[in-house]
Amino acid sequence: AVRQNGLALSFAVGPLKADRELVLEAVRQNWLALEDAARPLKADREFVLEAVQRNGCALACAADPLKADRELVLEAVRQ
Repeated sequence: AVRQNGLALSFAVGPLKADRELVLEAVRQNWLALEDAARPLKADREFVLEAVQRNGCALACAADPLKADRELVLEAVRQ
């Protein structure tokens, strides 16, 4: 379902919201899907970098400390 509509992630159960590949696929469809990702994923720098590389706007949904990460911000701007 997330391949067609990334926002479908909001209807997923907890463990699915922590599934790295599923959430990245959802973010590919709609960056706002990152809002519904499990907290550990939103705080995982490598995961957020992957999400930002797919859509720079995804940085808006990352954990606050990552929003100040220079590399992530530069990558978001490039996208």
